[in-house]
Amino acid sequence: MDILLGQVLRFDGDPFADGTSRIDEAVAVAGGRIVATGTKDALCAAHPQARVTDYGRCLISAGFIDAHVHYPQTAIIASWGKRLIDWLESYTFPEEMRFADPAYAREIADRYLDLTLANGTTTVCTYATIHPESVEAFFAAAQARDLRAFAGKTCMDRNAPDRLRDTARSAYDDCKRLLEAWHGQDRLSYVITPRFSPTSTPEQLAALGALWREHPDCLMQTHLSEQTDEIEWVQALFPQSRDYLDTYEAQGLLGEGAVFGHAIHLTERERARLMDTGASLVHCPTSNTFIGSGLFDMGLARTSLRIGLATDTGGGSSFSMLRTMAAAYEVGQLRRDPLHPSQLWWLATQGSARALRAEDRIGNIAPGMEADLVVVDLASTPAIEQATRRATDVWSEVFPTIMMGDDRAIRAVWVNGRPR
Repeated sequence: MDILLGQVLRFDGDPFADGTSRIDEAVAVAGGRIVATGTKDALCAAHPQARVTDYGRCLISAGFIDAHVHYPQTAIIASWGKRLIDWLESYTFPEEMRFADPAYAREIADRYLDLTLANGTTTVCTYATIHPESVEAFFAAAQARDLRAFAGKTCMDRNAPDRLRDTARSAYDDCKRLLEAWHGQDRLSYVITPRFSPTSTPEQLAALGALWREHPDCLMQTHLSEQTDEIEWVQALFPQSRDYLDTYEAQGLLGEGAVFGHAIHLTERERARLMDTGASLVHCPTSNTFIGSGLFDMGLARTSLRIGLATDTGGGSSFSMLRTMAAAYEVGQLRRDPLHPSQLWWLATQGSARALRAEDRIGNIAPGMEADLVVVDLASTPAIEQATRRATDVWSEVFPTIMMGDDRAIRAVWVNGRPR
């Protein structure tokens, strides 16, 4: 057993709905699980043989959860000057062609997970490429690090280069084989993954909808209403559909376990249907500003919708969930809806866990939860340290790290109960 000492953060509810947070002095970990939280004296007295690690004034939190990423875009992060469709054609598609090489897929999977762990992220939900090898490389890399991870083969049968197209049949067959091989192995989950409606025919979307009905315990992830010109393209490709969401709904790709990235420019009908069906939305603030998509409405977090937070690597401009929280705050300011630090931190942990329907396992510190933890130094740089001197409570102490922190703030990461 291990006992970690510090400022141990746990949430007792959703801060968007008047939920509270609390700070304990210690957390006990054994067998990959949280055993207890409480005072230092109480836990050390109850477990006198435990190893004790004292992190001082550091914040001990559930590890960050990045709910929408493209690990194959690791090498093209921070590429200049494109909006969504041009980004895909100029950067994404040429890079994704390289993942036909299993060795390259393994190299990028290892690099990506090392970068994210260094930034305190212990779970990601990622798109791969159309190549089954890209899924296998990612799952093998995550398995080697004992991570809880979500991933799926990206499916595209039109409006993409020939070398990045599959078919409705091959997409179904590849996904089914990968699902049967990996889903539920160790801490891995397969995700059914059409890239987005413009790159899938109705026939392919229907095939993936059929696969999801056969395996409803899987998530389904895709993109929704990221940019206005994308929405116009969808309308031209699907004239029979009422709106963008209907292109998925008509093919059986809307319901509990559906995870939609971006969702910036929603119609009232789309909002209502997303709420009715129990779908999740993922806010990708650095991507939405970097690619010029728009400003997500965080008021949706005050509805029945499950809202997560994500870097959207590599359209997003950082691997850090701290930077992503800062960007979410800035977007909120532009919408005249500034988010409290507790809401930002909750989005990056429990909110993203809820979006992935994994809140019973990850995203909070409570007895029985998996022991994925990040230890954050709240005085990691001189600029941050001097800002914390004005702190009157834990959240005013945390906020400078949200706004100015980076990987230097990550003092330690624990994965499944063991330090990395």
